Amino acid sequence: MNPALRHSAAHVFVESLHHPVPDPDDVHHLFRVLRLRDAEVVTVSDGAGGWRETVVDGGALRVVGEPHCEAMPRSFTVLTAIPKGDRAEWMVQKLTEIGVDEITFLHCERSVVRWEGERADRQLTRMRRVAREAAMQSRRVWLPVLGGPEPFDAVVGRTGAVLADPTGPNGPVPSVLVIGPEGGFSPSELECGLALVSLGESVLRVETAAIVAAARYLT
Repeated sequence: MNPALRHSAAHVFVESLHHPVPDPDDVHHLFRVLRLRDAEVVTVSDGAGGWRETVVDGGALRVVGEPHCEAMPRSFTVLTAIPKGDRAEWMVQKLTEIGVDEITFLHCERSVVRWEGERADRQLTRMRRVAREAAMQSRRVWLPVLGGPEPFDAVVGRTGAVLADPTGPNGPVPSVLVIGPEGGFSPSELECGLALVSLGESVLRVETAAIVAAARYLT
């Protein structure tokens, strides 16, 4: 990571790197919560690899130096059943911090938690906000893509997708991993034609499996 990103007083996402204007929530965080003062450095990013340094100047951000563009990092996609309770939020936060670039929620045959209609829209909006905040905290310059919920059948056509299942062989974690609900994949899902891979001998919760897989692949 570039030292300027690591050592900035804060990191926020903006629409324009040339005229960086944080959204109202970020303005509140910068100047009311963090209480940043003039001349402190804030890095800003467009979420697509571009970033630059700014300094606080009279309650606004003034650009300094030239924009930078970071190449897209190693790609890792998690296609996952929805965990129970607030575990989905925790999972999205940690996967973002680790560096996952796509998180898509699934409805599997044995899924207990399902997001439908307006609830799905609300939950996805919330998860995108969580990912954005985690990306700012971890100084990411590429925002992860969040999607779904999709039916399990949608993953069968994903190039390179592999199911995480204890009955699979031990091996390297693939770049596109499908994680089922805590009850596991159904027999028909296991027979969908996708290869299997084991994440270890233990039976893992949904969010634990996602974190283990991302950490193995990206670190």
